[in-house]
Amino acid sequence: MTSHIYTRVQAKARAKQIKAESVQPISLAIALEQVAQDMGFRDWNTASARLSNGPDTHWQIGERVSGHYLKQPFTGRIHGVRELQAGSGYEVTIHFDDPVDVVAWESFSAHRQRVTATVSPEGISWAKTSDGVPHLVVAAESALMV
Repeated sequence: MTSHIYTRVQAKARAKQIKAESVQPISLAIALEQVAQDMGFRDWNTASARLSNGPDTHWQIGERVSGHYLKQPFTGRIHGVRELQAGSGYEVTIHFDDPVDVVAWESFSAHRQRVTATVSPEGISWAKTSDGVPHLVVAAESALMV
């Protein structure tokens, strides 16, 4: 799985996902170490220090982004952005390079090419699907990749 990680929040979320998906029970510390190694760091302490020095997310119109929308991978460009309450979040409109099928059912399709969502400064939407996955996870294509 390839996903963008450029903040501690996203790294910790990925570690929780690894822990939940693990066949054998593992601690969060082991999952954090795995995320750090996947990112090319020696250990979690090194990754955490590097991530804490990363710049805050400030979305720009025209910026290339990628991520997941309703569990489907996408690439695209920021079409519009509006800052909410002094940077506590952003309303972003993304135009996908290729339409994304937002329906999981095999007998039906509904494609979206432009969506608007409210996201945290880390690029994770507060709205979630019924199984707890954020509707939108977005990152600049220049972000660290795992």
